[in-house]
Amino acid sequence: MGNSVGAPKSNLDFRLMAFTYRLRDLLSPPMNVLKELDIRQGFWVLDYGCGPGSYIVPLASLVGGSGRVYAVDVHPIAIRMAQATASKRLLTNVKIIQSNRDTRLPDSSIDVALLYDILHELDKPDDVLGELHRVLKPGGILSVSDHHMNEADILLNVTSGGLLRFSTRDRKTYTFEKQG
Repeated sequence: MGNSVGAPKSNLDFRLMAFTYRLRDLLSPPMNVLKELDIRQGFWVLDYGCGPGSYIVPLASLVGGSGRVYAVDVHPIAIRMAQATASKRLLTNVKIIQSNRDTRLPDSSIDVALLYDILHELDKPDDVLGELHRVLKPGGILSVSDHHMNEADILLNVTSGGLLRFSTRDRKTYTFEKQG
């Protein structure tokens, strides 16, 4: 398995990032971002590069008891923080996965994949996008948000492999549909 995400941040760098995400979440609650998507009860959602788990609580609520949330990150502290959140909130529909690319999820099993604030950090974005394409259901969507990149770079990075087609741009997110 190649190093698609790049070297994990140092523990200090990760903790600083997690702190800034807490501030971000106060100013722009994750549910406000997720409202741009049509996530419904029963959906299986993948939060790739979940970081400290900012999106898992609202996602768990949106998909309900019949849905699933898979939160993937490479960093051990991210995994511990996301697990602590899921455990504290008794989120039985959330599964945390530590990986730098391979989600170990079944082919065509995910309705919506999130790639939030991570695209700019990927050493090999095509590897990760290939994995997301593999797990997305036919017609499944990838939602991308990355304030570190401009629109042209996001569109180029996500569509250059031909696996995903640009669909819409909303206030905070770009939506792409699975091709083929």
